[in-house]
Amino acid sequence: MSMEKTYQPEHIETRWYERWEADNRFAPSGEGAPFSIMIPPPNVTGSLHMGHAFQDTIMDTLIRWKRMQGYNTLWQVGTDHAGIATQMLVERKVAAEEGMTRHDLGREAFIDKVWEWKNESGDHITRQLRRMGASVDWTRERFTMDDGFYKAVQEVFIRLHDEGLIYRGKRLVNWDPTLHTAISDLEVENRDQQGQFWHFRYPLADGVTTDDGKSYLVVATTRPETLLGDTGVAVNPEDPRYASLVGKFVELPLVGRRIPIVADEHADMEKGSGCVKVTPAHDFNDYEVGKRCNLPLLNVFSQDASILSQAEAFDYQGRPLTDIDRDLPRKYAGLDRFAARETLVADMEAAGLLDQVETISNTLPYGDRSGDVIEPLLTDQWFVAVETLAKPSIEAVEKGDIQFVPKNYENMYFAWMRDLQDWCISRQLWWGHRIPAWYDAEGNVYVASSAEEARDKYGLATDVALTQDDDVLDTWFSSGLWTFATLGWPERTSELDTFHPTSVLVTGFDIIFFWVARMIMLTGKFMGEVPFKKVYVHGLVRDAQGQKMSKSKGNVLDPIDLIDGIDIDSLVAKRTGNMMQPQKARQIEKATRDEFPEGIEPHGTDALRYTFLSLATTGRDIKFDMGRLDGYRNFCNKLWNASRYVLMNAEGQDCGTEGGDVELSLADRWIISRLQRTENQVTKALEEYRFDHASQSLYDFVWNEYCDWYLELSKPVLWDDNASDAAKRGTRRTLVRVLETTLRLAHPMMPFISEEIWQRVAPLAGRSRGDESDSIMTQPWPVADNDRIDETAERDIEWLQGVIVAIRNIRAEMNLAPGKPLDVLLSKGDGEDRQRLEDNRLFLAKLAKLERIDWLDSPEQAPLSATQVVGDLEVLVPMAGLIDKDSELARLGKEIEKQDKVIQGIEKKLANDNFVAKAPEAVVQKERDKLADIQASRQVLAEQRDKIAVL
Repeated sequence: MSMEKTYQPEHIETRWYERWEADNRFAPSGEGAPFSIMIPPPNVTGSLHMGHAFQDTIMDTLIRWKRMQGYNTLWQVGTDHAGIATQMLVERKVAAEEGMTRHDLGREAFIDKVWEWKNESGDHITRQLRRMGASVDWTRERFTMDDGFYKAVQEVFIRLHDEGLIYRGKRLVNWDPTLHTAISDLEVENRDQQGQFWHFRYPLADGVTTDDGKSYLVVATTRPETLLGDTGVAVNPEDPRYASLVGKFVELPLVGRRIPIVADEHADMEKGSGCVKVTPAHDFNDYEVGKRCNLPLLNVFSQDASILSQAEAFDYQGRPLTDIDRDLPRKYAGLDRFAARETLVADMEAAGLLDQVETISNTLPYGDRSGDVIEPLLTDQWFVAVETLAKPSIEAVEKGDIQFVPKNYENMYFAWMRDLQDWCISRQLWWGHRIPAWYDAEGNVYVASSAEEARDKYGLATDVALTQDDDVLDTWFSSGLWTFATLGWPERTSELDTFHPTSVLVTGFDIIFFWVARMIMLTGKFMGEVPFKKVYVHGLVRDAQGQKMSKSKGNVLDPIDLIDGIDIDSLVAKRTGNMMQPQKARQIEKATRDEFPEGIEPHGTDALRYTFLSLATTGRDIKFDMGRLDGYRNFCNKLWNASRYVLMNAEGQDCGTEGGDVELSLADRWIISRLQRTENQVTKALEEYRFDHASQSLYDFVWNEYCDWYLELSKPVLWDDNASDAAKRGTRRTLVRVLETTLRLAHPMMPFISEEIWQRVAPLAGRSRGDESDSIMTQPWPVADNDRIDETAERDIEWLQGVIVAIRNIRAEMNLAPGKPLDVLLSKGDGEDRQRLEDNRLFLAKLAKLERIDWLDSPEQAPLSATQVVGDLEVLVPMAGLIDKDSELARLGKEIEKQDKVIQGIEKKLANDNFVAKAPEAVVQKERDKLADIQASRQVLAEQRDKIAVL
């Protein structure tokens, strides 16, 4: 059966993936040195986004490459239980379907609902992984809430607690007032905004005045409501204006509490008045100031971020303070923080204590799930004491046990690791790993895997009632065990012995601290070794303008849409769905229709993967370009069509696999030589994690050398009745062997098209039986034979290409038809040029469409000709009888005149200040680009006219 005329990826991709999976091609072979990668576990609630698709392409390229190199490969797959995201999703589902909250259901019933959802709908992202061609070992798929993982998490928590490395304390955390839980920094989205800076007067107590006679200090804040929790005012110890006031007091406005003036370097002498209010219980910087200056912690917010009727006071060990005034003005009690802000500002103004209000640009922290403004809040949480874990983790990178690629990311790692704060690992959720801690009636805590074990471990009586902690662990805690818990730890499994430490971690720079560092710490502690030997850090995928892809911007691209295609109405609906602001939705719709008037055409997985690899540079931003995606779809088409040509000329023919004389043409020797160089380049690039270089090297070889030149150079041999059987056999063998090797080079990057074509080509090259029992996946990776690099052949073909291109350029300049036979003269070259002409007359005649080509011994006798130079060689095409000089000059004159009118029109528009000032910048730039293009085109026509004029 012949190959389809056109490349249709939708017909081959799903079929091949199902075949690979059914044949268990992705499992470790059990032979060779181990090579393993752990997939960064995507959220079980998630859909494949561009970052996932980019990252998975890189990992799959590495795994397929190493598998072909003979390594015992494992790509471990699994998903993360995604505490907040999953709980929110199921809560919304329960509310919509049953009209109930999780509290109505109760904890156990709600958790049952989560597992029910997970079992029904939690495999969406794993189906999408299959569409990307990810050759993960599905037989070993893990979930961070499965039984084995649960045991590992409990074991780690209990052992760290028993060693004093996990403790419970009252500390400041990022608090989400909607979700009622602490969240990590990674779950905080900082948004730019126009805000206000309120400057308040704090009266000095005890009749004290400043050096310039004022009876107050001016402090400024963006959060006036936190004034209620102030426990000090800080000035810089070097500030001469306030030196005499350190140790004195101010009277806290509206509250009446006396609070001290303290000296601390946090106060910036150059900023505002140089005085800052200190609210240690509601600001991370103030917490540190308060700790240094021994100021009490005074919490004035409830978990809803409403004002308490009475403040809560604590020291820095979390112990309640009873000897401090905790009274708050009654009128604010129960007010939401923003309502309290309005009331408090109005009261300060009425009391004559509002000095001024500035409008400023600042950022506000929002919860990425709830969309609510995050509040620093003093709460009881569980923490990991990281200092002792951090030291060996820093040394592992310093000694080179772990290497970052690119190396400069080590600096980011060190910066974080050398300035670590204890890690808050508890979350006030129901879905997740419930903390294995138990409380008696007096609040004493016992850490154990069960109540029974707690009683046994701590010698408690059987009738002591124990209640388990309601909190669950941060998902980063469980995913910190990913490299070893997925392999069966705490059991000492054969997989753990074989595949750990893993070979490389592929990750984005944004989670070096949140995930990479924590894996290094926890793995070092419990395995006594590093979790991975290399960390390949990639940039973040953004849109073509470098903007972050987000739903609010309406610029999100779905990789599955790029693979399968999507019509414009469906694309608009996806980008504007559930958008609350109609005006914003209209803007996004217009921008989408402008960018994709016909929607997005299908491109196939291989084209998308190749695009990602071409963009995998060492930069931090990856600008996704639809133009590149279109280009690599064309590349797939090119490879497909080239393969059809090879098969049409090789199937059923003698391709030299059964013996017989073989004669290699210059073109054969050249393409074999170029293949060796390409094998070296691609392998070197992959070894250096330069996927962009690997993809470019292969692209250049396939498109520019094999397809554009070698296939054309094969025709004069295959189609020449006078060519010997040995010569034809040699060219056929070269055609199929070079293509088969090229497909193996391409396979890690383009798995589907390479497998589909390889199945047809491999039998001709003697590499398979042709019954699909073999797969390109298990074929050896091409290794260059440097003895087959033929520099003489490369120089000869370079000469041949130079002459052919020169003739083609003359055709274009003189407007000569591509198929019109020409007479060509060569002159001014040397003896080597003469010999090359004699050796390559057949190739030149066929590829350059020549009637004849001769050597001109007397250049001064050359006829009127169009000329191109190739090194010292002149290539001449006599013009006699080829063109009508006068009519061609007339034609060119009209074309130039037409373009001059267009140029004048655009120049006039751009000279109009009104147009330039009022039109959108993109419109103006479009006109400038249009002008530049037409001017360049006119220049070419003018040069062509001048050349013809002198003929």
